[in-house]
Amino acid sequence: MSGLEIEHLSMKFTPPGGTPTQALQDVSLSIAKGELVSILGPSGCGKTTLLNILAGFLHPTAGTVTLEGRQVRGPGPDRGMVFQQGALFEWMSVRRNVDFGPRMKGVAQAERDRITARLLALTGLADFAEKPVYELSGGMQQRVALARCLANDPDLILMDEPLGALDALTREKMQGLVLKLWKETGKTVILITHSVEEALLLGERLIVMAPRPGRIFREYRLPFAAAGVNADLREVKKRPDFAATREEILSLIWGMEEEIMGRSEVAA
Repeated sequence: MSGLEIEHLSMKFTPPGGTPTQALQDVSLSIAKGELVSILGPSGCGKTTLLNILAGFLHPTAGTVTLEGRQVRGPGPDRGMVFQQGALFEWMSVRRNVDFGPRMKGVAQAERDRITARLLALTGLADFAEKPVYELSGGMQQRVALARCLANDPDLILMDEPLGALDALTREKMQGLVLKLWKETGKTVILITHSVEEALLLGERLIVMAPRPGRIFREYRLPFAAAGVNADLREVKKRPDFAATREEILSLIWGMEEEIMGRSEVAA
């Protein structure tokens, strides 16, 4: 089956001389090629741990991850990661950042130029190609990070709070860009966020995780990402079904947070 298969994934951290922490327990999930999935949950539910396992940065204590029929055993070019901070080469130009991956793989100059020009146009960076990254705003830097990720043509794009550090207006514009890139490239995308509204806007499927140990609590199939591709996101947010789903999920998350706080008070 094409796509991503997560089967009975568990992760336990055991620090030397410390108390073991069960970060994830028996997580199973199938994601079809080209799907856009958002993952949401309270602090400590294992969202970032799951993403790091998918990226190959961590090895799970149990279970397997398979992408396009190949088991994930470590980092690889078939997966791209976009972090909250762009992790860019700030002294390099936008163009040099975007073509860095293909350059390292030995792609011919003409092909690199073609890839870079297409992605700069797609992300609205064509007029900034020769600018050093340090001169760009936070939102523009995240555009560069997205373009650089796409330049490697990964099967799966992993996003860890990629818009979390942006101001509200820039964040909304970038949400629209994420939807545009997803639709135009056909990539499989998994996005972690702490924002319920963002999870609703950017997820064809929304996975709500519960903490301690991290596990899938509920799954939603949503129409808002598809609607947002060709519509003003503010209009999408005005839909009655958007507001109703947002309130339902907020209640879920608040309930989990209160449970966590209750445990902390008992432990104290």
